[in-house]
Amino acid sequence: MITSYAAILVAGLMPVICAGIAKAGAKGYDNHNPREWMTQQTGYRARANATQANCLEAFPFFAVGVVLALLTGVEPMVVDLLCLLFTAARVAYVACYLKDKAKFRSLFWLVGYIAVVSFYVLAMLNLQMG
Repeated sequence: MITSYAAILVAGLMPVICAGIAKAGAKGYDNHNPREWMTQQTGYRARANATQANCLEAFPFFAVGVVLALLTGVEPMVVDLLCLLFTAARVAYVACYLKDKAKFRSLFWLVGYIAVVSFYVLAMLNLQMG
């Protein structure tokens, strides 16, 4: 289960990391109005900001799925493996987004999404069998 907890931590930190990538080394960064400054960015900085938003959107669905799976008695090793799959898919998703590889980005997004949906399906199956 420590892998599951670590995966939740990593997923929770990913938006901050993506924001850091968007802002790192930027000339003229405006810390008084960072959101407006960000809307003016292009290229990898704009894509890094988009990954930040997507990571924030994905986090609650993932974290709740992990908790529900563990609370309903899904085998912790299965939960850990799905967490590793989700985390690897999200890291690949961010890398592909930054490199503007749209098809691969979408593929990795789908892999991560399927991993998360699996938590809910397994939790419901465990409840029905229990």
